[in-house]
Amino acid sequence: MLIRTISARALSVIRRWPFVHWPVHQVARLIVKTGWGEKYVREVLGPDAQTDAQYREWIAAHDTLSDADRTAISRHIVSMAGPPKISVIMPAFATPEPLIRAAIASVQAQLYPHWELCIADDGSPGGALWRILEDCARHDARIRVVRRPENGKITAATNSALALASGDFVAFMDHDDLLTEHALYHVAATLEQHPDTDLIYSDEDKIDERGRRSQPYFKTAWNAELMLGQNMVNHLAIYRRSLIEDLGGLREGFEGAQDHDLALRAAERIGPERIQHIPWVLYHWRWRGRQGSFSRRWAEICAESARHAVAEHLARIDQDGALVFNQPGAARWLRVHRALPDPQPLVSIIVPTRDRLDLFARCAEGVLHGTDYEALELLIVDNGSVEPETLAHFEALQADPRVRILPAPGPFNFSALMNGAVAEARGEIILLLNNDISMIGPDWLSEMVSHAVRPNVGAAGARLLYPDGTVQHAGVVLGTGGVAGHLHVGAPGDYPGYQGHLKLARNVSAVTAACLAMRRAVWDEVGGMDAERLTVAFNDVDLCLKVRAAGYDIVWTPFAELYHHESASRGLDLEPVAAARFQSEIATMRDRWGDVLDNDPFYGPVFDQRFTNYRPADEPRRVAPWNKEVTPPPVIPRKRG
Repeated sequence: MLIRTISARALSVIRRWPFVHWPVHQVARLIVKTGWGEKYVREVLGPDAQTDAQYREWIAAHDTLSDADRTAISRHIVSMAGPPKISVIMPAFATPEPLIRAAIASVQAQLYPHWELCIADDGSPGGALWRILEDCARHDARIRVVRRPENGKITAATNSALALASGDFVAFMDHDDLLTEHALYHVAATLEQHPDTDLIYSDEDKIDERGRRSQPYFKTAWNAELMLGQNMVNHLAIYRRSLIEDLGGLREGFEGAQDHDLALRAAERIGPERIQHIPWVLYHWRWRGRQGSFSRRWAEICAESARHAVAEHLARIDQDGALVFNQPGAARWLRVHRALPDPQPLVSIIVPTRDRLDLFARCAEGVLHGTDYEALELLIVDNGSVEPETLAHFEALQADPRVRILPAPGPFNFSALMNGAVAEARGEIILLLNNDISMIGPDWLSEMVSHAVRPNVGAAGARLLYPDGTVQHAGVVLGTGGVAGHLHVGAPGDYPGYQGHLKLARNVSAVTAACLAMRRAVWDEVGGMDAERLTVAFNDVDLCLKVRAAGYDIVWTPFAELYHHESASRGLDLEPVAAARFQSEIATMRDRWGDVLDNDPFYGPVFDQRFTNYRPADEPRRVAPWNKEVTPPPVIPRKRG
């Protein structure tokens, strides 16, 4: 335990220094291959990290086809009307024979027969690879090959392979990776259910030289905000071929992030309603033995290409004032910093309170003197304070022209307090803030406003930490506890989270009203909070779901960071009346949003709804398309990008 604690603290320091983090990361990649090393690394990375052994057990239970499954899949394929032809696109360069033959064999082993494999040899030295490809094409008419006269790198080679394609859709595959035997079947089944789809992507994992699978990436539904920080599409990615042609193929100059650039350009053209996620691992990515892929120089090229791709994407969608930065660390995640409007919009910060001056005074001080955003007003909603010290402090605060006290005596009804305060607010932006919040840095409000002013964003939430530095709020997960819970609650403050989700701005289904920013116009459009049936709990979740139903996105950002002394001013509701009220509010949410709560698009069907740390479920909620007709989960209508 002591070694783990020391190692975790050392890692938190190392992550701040990329030139140190890089070699440490490479060493970790090696020792994780051993039994003791895997256990040690996972324990240091985070308390909820799944070990490779646990993942292999999960594979055996939930990701292994039986003969009955294969028979059902074959029966389903035969019943498909007009099954699409899928062209698998593979650029190759100097690939060792065992790896290229294994990659080709994984395509030939597909249960879905309507495919072709298009391979471009990117001017490999000597003739060894080309002889292998010619031999494969000679023995299988579905394999089409071309040899480039000189090396043009991955983008040019991919475009050469694309030129061979005749399929309705194209699937991109690297020359040393593997497809699962039902990969292309899942694509066809998805297209059968959603025929207007133009882009499909699946879950993926890693595979080593001994065929052992590890490090699964179970993805979410399309997450436009997350795509600005990382390429969540990656593998397996399938596009309608006519869309690729309209886009002009892959763009040279983006080597290392050419697929990220393509996904962003495609999403701009088609919109989220024509993008589908398959919640099955269909692609095994070799993470050892890949030729030159993990050199530091190549990683830097990939990171710069990704930064360039995201910057150009933002410029194309009229966000050209945004700056894109590579975050420090081996993962090379990105951060987008958006400029504020000029002049700054007025922000009405609404803080409800009842006495507890020790908490409130710190919050007010942070708002008025610890925040670098100038255009603000502070509305203090006094829910019946009686202590002389509190009242005196209110009077002193009113000497600041930015402060107003709004008397609101009576029983605590958070929704009614907020509705009443918003009616008095003068700002274009509304920011709800608990009185037990304290500031960590001065730029938190600027970050929140930079998201709230975006036309497609309906609400923005912050990264909230407990006073001990552990995570209190990183977005809301629907379905936990029957209604909702906070993502990664209790995780160490320096923990990057599942696939970096604690370090990356993301779309989420809801954020907490402990610190929530939105435009006044959006608040009015959705009717504010429910002061009749959701007086204390879940009013923020309900508000966010109404915002999403109106067609807006919800954004959580890790770059607005504050401390939250959760429920410190009100305490816990343990009395019978409070418990009865809580159960009533649960029932309201279930009646109003039941199907939506059970299908959080940003916490997919593979994850266990009893937890909020992306733990794979013992019984995933996904439905195998070969077992029965699939009914699409309910989705909230989308009107904006």
